This record gives sequence, C-alpha cells and structure tokens, in this order.
Amino acid sequence: MQELSITEKLAEISRYIYKKGLSPGKSGNISIRSNEIVAITPTDVSLRDIDPDRVILVDFEGNVLMGNEKPSSEIFLHINVYKCRDDINGIVHSHSPYATSFALSGEVIKRLDEFGKRGRPHFKMIKYAPPGSQNLAELAAESLKKEDVVILKGHGVVTTSASIDDAVVLAEIVEETAKVQFLARLLNKDVKN
Repeated sequence: MQELSITEKLAEISRYIYKKGLSPGKSGNISIRSNEIVAITPTDVSLRDIDPDRVILVDFEGNVLMGNEKPSSEIFLHINVYKCRDDINGIVHSHSPYATSFALSGEVIKRLDEFGKRGRPHFKMIKYAPPGSQNLAELAAESLKKEDVVILKGHGVVTTSASIDDAVVLAEIVEETAKVQFLARLLNKDVKN
C-alpha cells in the first residue's frame, strides 16, 4: 500500500477530526512536520473542507512555500512547538465541546488512570492569551516542552505526538476524559477536582 503524501495525510486527518466532532464549524487547526517543512490547515476553513490542494506548506519562519490560502492564524503556535521539541511531528489544536467547556470555565480536567504515566493529576492548563497571538504561541510552546497535552484557558486544547495519528488519539482521549468528568459531576455532586 502506497504511503500518503504529507498533504494527503493532513487532509485525511482534518476530515476525520471534523467527523468526530473534535473541531466543529471553522474551528481548530492541525499540522504535520516533515524535516523543516510544516504542512498546516488554512485559516477560516472548516476541517471538513480540507483536501490536499488546500493544505499550506510553510518553513520554520512561517513563509508560505506552497498553497494559495493563508495558513492558520495559529501558525506560530505550531512552529514554536516544533522548534522546542524535535520529537513532535504532529499537532492537533481542537475545540471539542466537553474539553473546551472546561477550558472556558477555567476548571482543570483530571487525568484518568488509563491515560498512562502521569506527572500530575490533571492536564496542564495555561493562562489565557488571545487566539493567534505571539503570547499564546510562546505560552503553549513553553508548556509543551514537558507535556504532550495542554488546555488553553478560555480557548481549547492542543495535543502533540511523534505522529499526527497519535496526536489525534490524544485529542480523543482528552475529550472523552472531559466528558466522563462532566457526566460524573452530574451524577455525583461530590466529585471534585
């Protein structure tokens, strides 16, 4: 079976994320790194509508190398993370409903035991910074030096991994964890952070 190109892979994952409800409407953005090139989704476009021709290729300075649309407004969040961690090759920035609800409320999402090795009992939440800002890009990159997941206060979720497939799995785990925590609170008012 022939391996997908970086643009084909990004398009395939974009549509998957949209179908799973991890980034509805025109929210969210994803990227894949290949050496010093970053394939990223365009700004103001639903992940549902991404095909290989709409994927933007940029260098580590944010210069567009290929594509007719503007790269995601979060381009420097992605680039800064890649510059900090050479073991990361895939990033998902999602706006999934349950996890984003926790981000908007400023409440932490507890890690479930099934999540594996954990350094803290909850996913790290970084302070609010405006979407698309250099401040947000710097805060996220700094936090992701030692984490694979960060919750952006008032905004959404960023998951990272050595592959885009694994970054998507993390996004699904974070959303499912937030959903379970939310439902547990409805069933038992004594469930605390």
